[in-house]
Amino acid sequence: MGEAPPWALLAVAVAGTYLWRGLGVALAGRVDEGSPVFEWVGCVAYALAAAVSVRIILWPTGLLATTPVGDRVSATVIGLAACWALRRSVPLALAAGAGAFAVLTALRGG
Repeated sequence: MGEAPPWALLAVAVAGTYLWRGLGVALAGRVDEGSPVFEWVGCVAYALAAAVSVRIILWPTGLLATTPVGDRVSATVIGLAACWALRRSVPLALAAGAGAFAVLTALRGG
């Protein structure tokens, strides 16, 4: 069995992507946003996002792994505090957390 041509691989990837998008569009009108299943899916999505965030903070890879865990946790706490203090403004909280991390890194000489 030989190698598949690139256009065939692209066609399979496009078909897989648009199949699920098409099903989502077809079923979107039938979904009750207040249903227990929909709420469960939302909770799972938030849990996955939180798990990925914690993994990046506590067990990073690459260049981020060279920074102290205390700096990463401190910047996260500052970002969360800014989010709470600034009426849940995600852009400002993100800027506060990233800015705190940059300052902490610069103070260490990194």
